[in-house]
Amino acid sequence: MVRGKTQMKRIEDAASRQVTFSKRRNGLMKKAFELSVLCDAEVALVVFSARGKLYEFSSSSINNTLDRYQMRVKDAGHLTIKAFEEDMEHEKDDTQTLAKKIECIEASKRKLLGNDLESCSMEELHQIENQLERSLTIIRAKRSQLLTEQIDKLKEEEKKLLQQNTRLWEMCSMQPLRASRTSKHGDDHGVFLPQTPNMDVETDLFIGPPKRRRSGQNP
Repeated sequence: MVRGKTQMKRIEDAASRQVTFSKRRNGLMKKAFELSVLCDAEVALVVFSARGKLYEFSSSSINNTLDRYQMRVKDAGHLTIKAFEEDMEHEKDDTQTLAKKIECIEASKRKLLGNDLESCSMEELHQIENQLERSLTIIRAKRSQLLTEQIDKLKEEEKKLLQQNTRLWEMCSMQPLRASRTSKHGDDHGVFLPQTPNMDVETDLFIGPPKRRRSGQNP
């Protein structure tokens, strides 16, 4: 029969709680003894029951083991404090280094903007000039790239609009005809006219002042 998993909570029944305490206390003492013998370890075990009764086990002397424990804890405390102080020193050094880097960056920024140049030597001014020229080259290249992308985008939009225009002409069953007219300044203006059925139209062209028509003639 498989034993169910024990829930890790306080046993409410006093008798069951006492039985469980006795069994597990004995098992704990046995494990401590086995650990000291098999592994040659210094083991000290102290248990107080709910009623305050003391149970203890020690592989040598429990007082010596407790004294050794106290010394180790004290040394560990000193080591912890020392390690903390060393970490604080490292953090302080890192902070100072970072502050110096920020100060150098701010000074370089002011010089690039044309400020605080009085203390600069010719070599430093030459370096600043070269840096600005490199920056301008990069900026101009980026600007040209953006302009090229915008032009390509506009061309693509123009192509789409032309395709839409062609589809609209096809839907309306109209073909674009180019009729040219000449303005008084001699400019040729192209006009697109829709296709219309063939019609014969006669026109008379009169040059000069209009002539009087005889009465009785059809206008």
